[in-house]
Amino acid sequence: MISQGIIFRDEYILMVKQFVQRGDIVWNFPGGGIEEGETPEQAMVREVQEETGYWTEAIEQLSISSDKYSFLAKIVSGELYLDTSLPENDDLLDAAWVHINDMEKFDPFTLPIRELVVNRFKMKLNEC
Repeated sequence: MISQGIIFRDEYILMVKQFVQRGDIVWNFPGGGIEEGETPEQAMVREVQEETGYWTEAIEQLSISSDKYSFLAKIVSGELYLDTSLPENDDLLDAAWVHINDMEKFDPFTLPIRELVVNRFKMKLNEC
């Protein structure tokens, strides 16, 4: 099981560019494996920090599938920094804020969560 964080800043989503098991290089939400003794939420916080430099806090669990937990999260502290010296980051090439409409950056596997979050974002804008 993996746990990932979906973090917004205005109209941008925090993403990491990485090699994936199927051999592609894709933009993905920061996240990774849940270690023994960790909750999915704790794993999300740890993974986001390792991959992006940001400490986060889960706002709500967006979804759970057979292999993945997805949390809407907010930044508590830190700054964007990809530490490539960490062995667990050897599959990462970049970390960046990606515009929600930059569709070519989204891998087909990230699109369902992107759509869920974008729809919520649009609802919030309409409430203002």
